[in-house]
Amino acid sequence: MKITMIAEGSSEQKRELGEFLRAQRERLAPAAIGLPAGSRRRTPGLRREEVAQLCGLSATWYSWIEQGRDVSVSPAALARLATALRLGRAERAYLFELAGKRDPDHGGSEPDELPPASLACVETMRAPAYILDRVWNARSWNAPAERLFVGWLDRPGERNLLNFIFLEPGARRLICGWEERARRVAAEFRAACSAHLDDPALRRFIAELHRESPAFARFWDEHAVLGREGGERTFNHPQDGFLSFDQVAFNLAGHPDFRLTMLIPRHRRAAGKGRPRR
Repeated sequence: MKITMIAEGSSEQKRELGEFLRAQRERLAPAAIGLPAGSRRRTPGLRREEVAQLCGLSATWYSWIEQGRDVSVSPAALARLATALRLGRAERAYLFELAGKRDPDHGGSEPDELPPASLACVETMRAPAYILDRVWNARSWNAPAERLFVGWLDRPGERNLLNFIFLEPGARRLICGWEERARRVAAEFRAACSAHLDDPALRRFIAELHRESPAFARFWDEHAVLGREGGERTFNHPQDGFLSFDQVAFNLAGHPDFRLTMLIPRHRRAAGKGRPRR
């Protein structure tokens, strides 16, 4: 087997990767993989050569990974390591994060189903709040959010945020500074879905929106990438007038495909006028 030596990631990451693998190897009992424990073992858990054999790697190569050397580890090899070491979901994600690689088994998988408590928690919030899945379909929302987003959450059918922004004419009237916000949303979506580009359903969704919305096609073809950030969000609501919010968002623990967004009301004020008196 040819061993490639290249610099990928920081030396600290490589050291942590090696220590993490060693710790997982030492905690795994030989009996868990069908090996006799043996009374003469000097090493707790599995030996390096046993792990290497389980994942189809050379013992030398695996040893170098544990030693934190500059070894190029493919996503497929990392996936076999994760399986051999019986890593849980969080441990597997940590392994790929340390190695700076994308998990090949994550991008095309179906998104998780949210537990009822996660869905119900949105209803307990007084501010507008909603949960999006990885394709930005609304999976849960509360009454304040439904009232705010006229033409999106107040209508039956699939409630996709990008379809609302780019295909619903009322969105241009509702969202202040629509052009700037829409361009940023396209860049944020590109960043958010980067780990799932092998998903055929996601690719079809992007292609359809690209065909149906010239604005989305223009922004998408700019290939801009932005992280989702909070900040002020303003709306011209047809019943409530000018509204200003601070947006905050959180990834749901244990469910990386979902994100909770809340809009915290600022002081209401007439558009174009200064801050209200305290």
